[in-house]
Amino acid sequence: MDKFKAYRLREADKKVSGAFEQMDIDELDQGEVVIRVAYSGVNYKDALAATGKGRIIRRFPCVGGIDLSGTVVASSDARFNKGDAVIATSYEIGVAHDGGYAEYARIPADWVVPMPRGLTLAEAMALGTAGYTAALGIVRMEQVGLRPANGPVIVSGATGGVGSISIDILSRLGYHVVALTGKEGEADYLKAIGAKEVRLRQSLDLAKLKALDTATWAGAVDNLGGDVLAWMISTMLQGGAVASIGLAASMSLNTSVAPFILRGASLLGIDSGYTPMPLRRQVWERLATDMKPAHLQTMVRTIAFDALPTVFDDFINAKVRGRIVVDMAE
Repeated sequence: MDKFKAYRLREADKKVSGAFEQMDIDELDQGEVVIRVAYSGVNYKDALAATGKGRIIRRFPCVGGIDLSGTVVASSDARFNKGDAVIATSYEIGVAHDGGYAEYARIPADWVVPMPRGLTLAEAMALGTAGYTAALGIVRMEQVGLRPANGPVIVSGATGGVGSISIDILSRLGYHVVALTGKEGEADYLKAIGAKEVRLRQSLDLAKLKALDTATWAGAVDNLGGDVLAWMISTMLQGGAVASIGLAASMSLNTSVAPFILRGASLLGIDSGYTPMPLRRQVWERLATDMKPAHLQTMVRTIAFDALPTVFDDFINAKVRGRIVVDMAE
């Protein structure tokens, strides 16, 4: 097989840098499935890795990109055949195993998901890690009893990838969705993808958090952590559930046991990295059916592979709305 282009991350003098390099298959990490990558995505985690802002990469050099979709070109595992459309996200991909920012990837078979009927390669990465994580959070809340009739659901970090897709999915499933954002100018976008109400984060008095505040939400998807998550927990309705997905604001959580023992609230940690494969496949099947967002095109921007290095700083500076997909063929 000829040489191919990859975006590889290296470290020198404790500084991380990325550059396009020519590689061959034998240089990639081991795996039973060789994939011709069609699309990858850009996630906040990818931006942290590529800029060195977060200690994400555990081994250098490493091809970046924590998710990919593509077509199998070779497989030594009987579960996958040449020509199969597949998805690969999470596990060690793009962190300690060469990832999706290359024209070819070699991935362990146990990390590969067959493409569900109803999704294209492009749609799979329009969803990507963000869409999978959003759907997993909603499935986990359903498992503890969340239903549209229970009351409204609030989503923080609403304009980001996970937030945008969460709003779209919840709206499609019949929930009254409230978008919580710090971006005053994004109300029209959030309503266009399914939010019934938009609430500005600046309107919250986070300096005076109460152990139990006004019971308001049947469910919540939180991408921020810190005081916003603490406020959400304090405002759960009886039996409400919070899916804790991100830490864009803070890793800290200053809360009380009161919402859990007096209102029966549930705080659900959403780990999309190492979800057992049966649940992982179930979530992807739902993303291809009843959870397939209705407004993917509204929230997705597609870039050419060559443009990849230009978008990382936008994530760090909170200038990204929705999803960025990398078209490896452009």
